Amino acid sequence: MRSVHAGRLLFLFFACFTLAVSGLAHEPEAEIKKLSFKHTTLQNGLEIYSIEDHSSPTVAVQVWYHVGSKDDPDRRSGFAHLFEHMMFKGNEHLTPEAFEKLTENVGGENNAFTAPDVTVYNEVVPSNYLEPILWAEAERMSSLALNDANFNSERDVVKEEYRQRILANPYGEFSLAIDQKSFAAHPYKRPSIGNIAELDAAQLPEIKAFHSTFYRPDNATLIVVGDFKASDLETWTKKYFGPITRPTAKIPRVTVAEPPRKEDRHEVLFSAKAPLPAFAVTHLAPSIRSEDEAALDLADEILSGGQSSRLYQSLVYEQQVAQRVSFSADLREDLGLLTFHVIVASGKSLPEAEKALDDQIEKVLKNGVSEAELDKAKNRFLTGKLMERETNNGKASALGEAAVIYRDPNHINTDLAKYQAVTANQIKEVLNKYIADKKKVLIEYLPEAKKEAAKPEEAEKP
Repeated sequence: MRSVHAGRLLFLFFACFTLAVSGLAHEPEAEIKKLSFKHTTLQNGLEIYSIEDHSSPTVAVQVWYHVGSKDDPDRRSGFAHLFEHMMFKGNEHLTPEAFEKLTENVGGENNAFTAPDVTVYNEVVPSNYLEPILWAEAERMSSLALNDANFNSERDVVKEEYRQRILANPYGEFSLAIDQKSFAAHPYKRPSIGNIAELDAAQLPEIKAFHSTFYRPDNATLIVVGDFKASDLETWTKKYFGPITRPTAKIPRVTVAEPPRKEDRHEVLFSAKAPLPAFAVTHLAPSIRSEDEAALDLADEILSGGQSSRLYQSLVYEQQVAQRVSFSADLREDLGLLTFHVIVASGKSLPEAEKALDDQIEKVLKNGVSEAELDKAKNRFLTGKLMERETNNGKASALGEAAVIYRDPNHINTDLAKYQAVTANQIKEVLNKYIADKKKVLIEYLPEAKKEAAKPEEAEKP
């Protein structure tokens, strides 16, 4: 898994984002210093993980709530994302601008993100401001100003975000359609950003019920990394988080299983905004905790990690049938998705681009990857992980991901070795395991002008 921050969002692909991290091939495997962390659990169920690091006078605080877009109520997509915004509206002790004052006014920063499996809030501040940040996080966990005014204002903010990120983006609706068309039953098909019609239909009592159901200490993990004393952290967490009541009701979990695909499916969507045809090919993939995760992530890097990658070199540079091409191994908590995405080059046809992609897929399934490609992919991953660990917030993110998503906090100290141990033959094996002779979903996204040439049953607007 690259990072839950990105969530492997397709918006990044269609916004021309390219990650370029350099590394030297054929270097000996680096010995990675292990991170020493402490773990404690309060009586109300709040999990606390911490790493002391006095190298700079700063501290990072993250609160991971084990609730994401997959937990949105039926016909209410976007609730988890809406709450990402609502959590900044304060309560009787916190003004709506409190987190900005507690962070930015002292030279720090704060942010939040919603993913399919989690919602995360984070702050980085000078270490002498740790106590007020812990107080503020406890305040918004225990009580929130859930009233009509705040609900309506933040709902409008989310709707405007939807308009900008989805409706104003020529391929925004395509990015949402990929999950919606690829998952038959699992709520991963719901868009994290939400749906305007369903947000408009939401009522305040539903919002309050969502908060009381998921925003509770026994569904949260607190991560603190940086310049602090363990004794102070223990005192403050007990003081501010300890009194929060643990609800007696069980936390509802998604139990829907995605059925195996029995046949290939072909979906055709039309858009008045898309300047060029695009298409995606998806295959179901395992959970992020699968033993195949490292090999799939490295396959992701080899196939589409930058302009020197296989797919870019073949489809964009050599054959010039694609304007952009990408492959993502998006492994999530319950299951994942392997997705090839292509925007067809101007003057080229959809069949040409689809055949070029099929040929490259067949080639890698048959012949595998080279040692040089694998070395490069490993170095990019290793460099990225090491760069992440250079900051307190990066360490906090890695530890939170390990504790909540992987359900193993020590994963932070074992994951790199798994990547280093992957062989070229394993890359070939996992790609064949999840792609060869497996049922696929082909999603074509065509300019409106091509609608007349489509079969009546294929004509669908996103």
